[in-house]
Amino acid sequence: MGLAEIMSRLHAAERAAGRDEGSVTLIAVSKVQPAERVLAVLEQGHKVFGENYVQEAAAKWPAWRDRFDAVKLHMIGPLQTNKAKLAVELFDAIHTLDRPSLAQKLAGLQQARGALPQLFVQVNTGEEPQKAGVLPSELTAFLRDCRAMELSPIGLMCIPPEDQDSTPHFAMLAKMAADHGLGALSMGMSGDFEAAIAHGATHVRVGSAIFGARAYPV
Repeated sequence: MGLAEIMSRLHAAERAAGRDEGSVTLIAVSKVQPAERVLAVLEQGHKVFGENYVQEAAAKWPAWRDRFDAVKLHMIGPLQTNKAKLAVELFDAIHTLDRPSLAQKLAGLQQARGALPQLFVQVNTGEEPQKAGVLPSELTAFLRDCRAMELSPIGLMCIPPEDQDSTPHFAMLAKMAADHGLGALSMGMSGDFEAAIAHGATHVRVGSAIFGARAYPV
């Protein structure tokens, strides 16, 4: 499909939702993609990329950032507490603040560094036991605790259950963000980003539709 077609669809979805062109940030999810595919998208001028694994990102992005100006890197996978220090040095945004221990670690890093990447709280909208994220019923308390630690999340993120219609989850996340005065919504992937934009997504995470299918190491 490729970057140009995804951008065309994204702009059409913005227009259909009555939103300004450019109001939605496309995060090109480059995890486990061959270098030549990522370089092709960089050479087309795209600047915002998402990675799931800190070590993988650390191995490839410093050199690419030296070569391409103004690249922004978003952490969109689960973040282990012991990788938080490297993550805050490498990423411009972390979408997966999902538990008190990580909040405490990030708060300590903020005190030491004076700044953090932008933070999104991941919400487990489907309440799936195997999935990371704050439960909807616990979000108010979690945000209160984050703010007490002087963390300032800018928005919420969700990954709806694979076997369900994403739309109710997008609507739920949008309402929770509005209720808590949060302006950013990280939701929508290759198969449903247009529906996410219709429900207010400010960041969509698209990988395979841009780069092609991933070949995971065996």
